[in-house]
Amino acid sequence: MHGGGPVITPRKNHIDKVLSTVESGSAAARSKLAASWLRSVKHHGLDPAEHRAPQRISASALKHRHEQQERFMLVASPKLDQLFGLVGNSGCGVLLTDESGVVLDQRCADSDVGIFQDWGLWSGADWSEAAEGTNGIGTCLTEKRQVTIHRDDHFFARNIGMSCMDAPIFGIDGNVVAALDVSSARADQTEAFNRLIGATVAQTARQIEADFFRASFPEARIVIADTGESDSSVLLAIDSDDIVIGATRGARKSFGLEAHGRLKPRPASDLFGRDDNTSGFEKAERAAVMRALTRADGNVSRAARALGIGRATLYRRMKRLGVGE
Repeated sequence: MHGGGPVITPRKNHIDKVLSTVESGSAAARSKLAASWLRSVKHHGLDPAEHRAPQRISASALKHRHEQQERFMLVASPKLDQLFGLVGNSGCGVLLTDESGVVLDQRCADSDVGIFQDWGLWSGADWSEAAEGTNGIGTCLTEKRQVTIHRDDHFFARNIGMSCMDAPIFGIDGNVVAALDVSSARADQTEAFNRLIGATVAQTARQIEADFFRASFPEARIVIADTGESDSSVLLAIDSDDIVIGATRGARKSFGLEAHGRLKPRPASDLFGRDDNTSGFEKAERAAVMRALTRADGNVSRAARALGIGRATLYRRMKRLGVGE
């Protein structure tokens, strides 16, 4: 028996905690989570006590988004299967959203379909921060970083039974193109297990990003940087004239290129020639040339054909890299 006093439920506790944190003048400055809760209330006008199903877009609108993202989803789909193969047996589901937080595709065990549909973790659901407040998908997209939103980190009290591990995926223009999510509603899921899953989600997101970049420049030579950065793919696309025509977000950041939008073409040598030993691109290019020459038994013409460049271009490159014939 509880006596004559009111029954304090976990949801009521959570609502009180969110509202008191939002009302604090300094909490948002000290905590990214508190800053997201503050955005949810002040910017998006949400109430943590609101109890409704997540919003879903129409079937026709979802079909249109699939068509817009068809090439990207073809690249991402095998990685979703692979990720689900790793986490699906533990009661987790895998979701892929577009840049606005609408779920485009999902994977879950047959026995968990009802649970995930009830939670709104399904195709067409809008998990943007504007619609759902603080949550793995929406906050990941808003802050453009890997996040884990564990149970009562969520804004809405109705979502505190979930754990969500997310990582953003950046497109060839340097902007966010999607979020990769693993969600679980298991009560026994620990924060330590979430960290393990979170690392796998981030790694898979980088693989999708790299695969999509390669698929977007099928005729280009892709050079991989050795920068030691672990949070993004660092790739350049170089055409047959040795002009840089594409760069991932990580490469744009590493080389001080345009952060977003169309990349200004520039000679690869303008980047490779930097002598600051931070990029590793010159080392990677030299290794590629040496491999081609070795496979061609030192025949420059054959090596040039294998690299997809002209013989004269390869000679110039060999001279710049200090590679003898």
